[in-house]
Amino acid sequence: MVSLARSYPGRPVPLADIARAENISLSYLEQLMASLRKAGLVESTRGVHGGYQLAADPALVTVGQVFRALEGPIALAECASEVEKPGSCKREMDCPSKTFWENMRNNIAQVLDATTLADLSHSGEVRVR
Repeated sequence: MVSLARSYPGRPVPLADIARAENISLSYLEQLMASLRKAGLVESTRGVHGGYQLAADPALVTVGQVFRALEGPIALAECASEVEKPGSCKREMDCPSKTFWENMRNNIAQVLDATTLADLSHSGEVRVR
């Protein structure tokens, strides 16, 4: 995604170019792009000048959106997932560590959601807002 952010708003980038530059297998990258396309974060173009590009300005796409598209809801523990699953743990109501895991999840989500692809593509330096 950082490669696509760096080429924004140019023409589509072939997956083979990204795979080579990022040292990622092409088949794995195709799987990632399918999930990102389904989430509406990237667009694909077929043909000789085809490839992938971001569906929105990199300043509007957060790392949190990318993470969730690829990994699903943030969940450091089943009882502390972004998607509530009541009854997922027998000790849920009296668990001494549940609040800890929820706080950790919230802090991670805050950093992911405050960091955009533009932040990563400009310098690699992440500034939490």
